[in-house]
Amino acid sequence: MPRSLKIYIFLLVLILVGIIFADANKKKPIDWRPSYSLREKIPFGLYVFDNESKNIFNPQKITKFGETPYEFFDKNYNIEDSIYDISGTFLHIDNTFSIDDISVDELLYFVSHGNNAFLSNTQFPEKLADSLHFEIMQSATFMDSVQFKVAHNPKADDFYFNKEVNDVYFSKIDSTHTTVLGTQIDAQGKSHANFIRIPYRNGAFYLHLQPVAFTNYYLLKDNAKYTQDVLGYISTKDKIYWYVNQYENQNLADSPLSYILSQPALRWAWYLGLISIIIFMIFNAKRRQRVIPIKEPLKNTTIDFTKTIGNLYYQEKDHQNIAEKKIVFLLEKIRNEYYIDTFNLDETFINRLHQKTGKDKIAIENVVRMIKKIRNQSQTTEKELITFNELLEKINL
Repeated sequence: MPRSLKIYIFLLVLILVGIIFADANKKKPIDWRPSYSLREKIPFGLYVFDNESKNIFNPQKITKFGETPYEFFDKNYNIEDSIYDISGTFLHIDNTFSIDDISVDELLYFVSHGNNAFLSNTQFPEKLADSLHFEIMQSATFMDSVQFKVAHNPKADDFYFNKEVNDVYFSKIDSTHTTVLGTQIDAQGKSHANFIRIPYRNGAFYLHLQPVAFTNYYLLKDNAKYTQDVLGYISTKDKIYWYVNQYENQNLADSPLSYILSQPALRWAWYLGLISIIIFMIFNAKRRQRVIPIKEPLKNTTIDFTKTIGNLYYQEKDHQNIAEKKIVFLLEKIRNEYYIDTFNLDETFINRLHQKTGKDKIAIENVVRMIKKIRNQSQTTEKELITFNELLEKINL
């Protein structure tokens, strides 16, 4: 290895170590993204809720899935009996409503069969709002913190949320059927519904507008009791079907490379190493690759050979030889393609050739007559050869 290359490698390693050391000792900023990911431990992830879900929903059993609700419920639907093979409560917690319209229709049908749906989102689609007769409005009052209450436990302490709290509430509901289960109080002291129960045929929808209550930040504070009170409306007899958007992709976080990519210093070191290797391979391959010689393809000399033989016969004026070779070629073709005996060129031969080829019988007789003439003479003139060739072209075998 050249001495200059060793110096370059040493400097590269030294730079990588320096970057990793500097980044490792730098204070990491808090990631306040509302990811709602089951794998992330940032303030607004669902890592704590996911790990505590077995205790929260005890004794209910939880089934997580990442396919669309339509795909999940459709494969569990018994067409013959027109019922679902599963029953329980559908659960979805996310910052935005990530369920498509077809799945909304399937979810409405699932609930109508005597099941429940618990949806905690900051917004709901128009199709669901029209079906359940509610409207959502955004508050115009600026709030540093929001006070939450749960209806079934009015004596409990109020819960205060001061980060990532949205300012939406249910502005219109069907009071004859809808039950208000939770409220939030704005800066002016007005109470607004943020948690309601809407019966739908044989089942019910539980709609909650503050999914932030289920995040790591609030579950590790003094507001975990609020989450338990909200989820307390789910029957303990129900099975929980938890829809987690891109659940299968989140499970990929267990791969060995996930930790490297999750740390900024290691991630940049990994990228820099890959880029360095690629650059080294490109320049190294360019320097050592041998020149590939160009090989000319073999030429087809059949036509040249034919021209040479033709010119030879033409110069020799050997018309008899040319005529005999044309006769041999013709009879060989008749034997191989039409399976006709060419030993006796008689009337039987002419009739069979006429029947199998459909050629004009008189033209065939003229060719046979010319063949016999050429065979019975020792010399053939140029005119006779031309005439013979014209007769062959007429039958075109």
